[in-house]
Amino acid sequence: MSQVLKTIGWLRVLGIDPAAAGPTGYGIVESDGRRCRMLHYGALKVAAKRQKECAGAALQDVHARVCNLIGEFSPDALAVESVFAALNMRTALKLAEVRGVILLAAAQCNVMVYSYAPREVKASVAGHGHADKRQMQMMVRALLSMNETPEPSDAADALAVALCHLQTEQARRRFGLPGRNVLAKPRARSAAAGPAN
Repeated sequence: MSQVLKTIGWLRVLGIDPAAAGPTGYGIVESDGRRCRMLHYGALKVAAKRQKECAGAALQDVHARVCNLIGEFSPDALAVESVFAALNMRTALKLAEVRGVILLAAAQCNVMVYSYAPREVKASVAGHGHADKRQMQMMVRALLSMNETPEPSDAADALAVALCHLQTEQARRRFGLPGRNVLAKPRARSAAAGPAN
């Protein structure tokens, strides 16, 4: 990211919506605290033929795409949707594998990663945690002042994850809150509280 954008307070985020079977969505959004703008978005779908050739092809392609996006757009942070707890075990494991290569790519490129639950993303962008795909697409379009509805929905979800992080980070900065990766310091026990058991 250019030094000029950083000095005036622009924050650039790569949002990723990992998928176990379908396309993995990605989107780059930046904000100066007042307005947000979309720089790029899309979805990576690995061809069935390539998946048959190599068991790890999808993971390899996701890793390569994330590394390329980081190299091209130099995001300040990577926001990724966390694994949804109600998924069946097989789907949850496949999703965890995809998240793993995304986290690996970010670590290799020295980019901080922030995870958000699906309901947290929906509440942040649409105002409630039960928004459907179409509502999310329409809200992302409105918030980013896009001329077209972002397609596929996986890409819109990735843009929503990036927007969620931007909103969270802006609130954190505005109110002087510690970052998600900063743990609260334990308080010393006062003498008035009595002896510890």
